[in-house]
Amino acid sequence: MQCSKDGVRICRTTFRSGRWLWARHSSTKLFVGGLSYDTNEAVLKDAFGRLGEIVEVKVICDHVSGRSKGYGFVRFTSETTATIALKEMDDQMLDGRNIRVHYAHRG
Repeated sequence: MQCSKDGVRICRTTFRSGRWLWARHSSTKLFVGGLSYDTNEAVLKDAFGRLGEIVEVKVICDHVSGRSKGYGFVRFTSETTATIALKEMDDQMLDGRNIRVHYAHRG
């Protein structure tokens, strides 16, 4: 189970004893949701690039239509920069939509 508190992903992991352990994780990779279907990688890179050095930007598209699915990922060079970007960009307007920004994680 995953949840988020103050922009930091919290993972709940169980051990053999059945007790839960809460661990805080940060990352250099951010999930960006709520994107306009017209938002492309160049727009996303411009919006986040002013906050720090970016390694990779990816807007997820439907493989048949080629149209954006409304979300993407931005990877920064450092966790510090990613944290700043998360705080600055979450719930901001981009291409006419309020975007949601969270730490990306593997599910």
